[in-house]
Amino acid sequence: MVSEISYGNWITHGSQVEEDAAFACVRAALDAGITTFDTADVYAGTRAEDVLGRALEGERREGLEIFTKVYWPTGPGRNDRGLSRKHIMESINGSLRRLRTDHVDLYQAHRYDYSTPLEETMEAFADVVHSGKAHYIGVSEWKASQIREAHALARELRIPLVSSQPQYSMLWRVIESEVVPTSEELGIGQIVWSPMAQGVLTGKYLPGQPPPAGSRATDEKSGAGFIAKWLTDDVLTRVQQLRPLADQAGLSMAQLAIAWVLQNPNVSSAIIGASRPEQVHDNVKAAGVKLDAGLLKAIDEIVEPVTERDPARTESPAERP
Repeated sequence: MVSEISYGNWITHGSQVEEDAAFACVRAALDAGITTFDTADVYAGTRAEDVLGRALEGERREGLEIFTKVYWPTGPGRNDRGLSRKHIMESINGSLRRLRTDHVDLYQAHRYDYSTPLEETMEAFADVVHSGKAHYIGVSEWKASQIREAHALARELRIPLVSSQPQYSMLWRVIESEVVPTSEELGIGQIVWSPMAQGVLTGKYLPGQPPPAGSRATDEKSGAGFIAKWLTDDVLTRVQQLRPLADQAGLSMAQLAIAWVLQNPNVSSAIIGASRPEQVHDNVKAAGVKLDAGLLKAIDEIVEPVTERDPARTESPAERP
């Protein structure tokens, strides 16, 4: 069981915001009833895990679900990356040390590693689970065929592969045709990231105008490269057309975007990030919201021409980065 809204610290803790602000956001999440916290060893060069670990110190561990990930480079060496047994074993120990815990609830493969046999990866994950360092295993941005193969191995190894963490929003729906049906069949839930399309769906980016000062689009440390693909006048104009629908539903634009992904029955949780506590307070109000069929149809009609649906867009590097 996870909270419908998860708190993630991809581009905030350890880089974008000061530590006091990060701690305040975690406190706001806890006060709002969020129990699920997602991070990764690569975020802010391992600093994000450290900040989250200190922010959660003193909380009842059994009342939290702490997730982290392994794959992207965490050091200069050729073995400081990927999903080899060597890197997984070294990475879980580093993550637990930084997170100040003896286990994580979910340990996720942050991408698919074409350089390592899947059997080696899954056997290493099995040892992590059987040693008590993780309760469950998940994947992030894996194709449906890769999820199916890993799930079969997980069954043989007697470990629970329970989750997929893909990008998903009104504008990015590449999981709907293959990953979601496969996951539903196998009993796997989606923990989705970027439900607000890197902030574009909040409506703060306006067509024909430069991005607001201090926004994510102006800061390379905050993921400016990720948001760039949506900063076209066509996309931004259509996003503004969603504002009356949000008003009609009594929601902010951010709440509408988060509530939209939660309407998919295969989505277990939507990950939010924050640089200020008030963003947490606003976003959590999307939990439990039901959008009627007419509103969902109206949203589709507005965004469909700029929506990405190609399942081939789910891809991992051909070689270890």
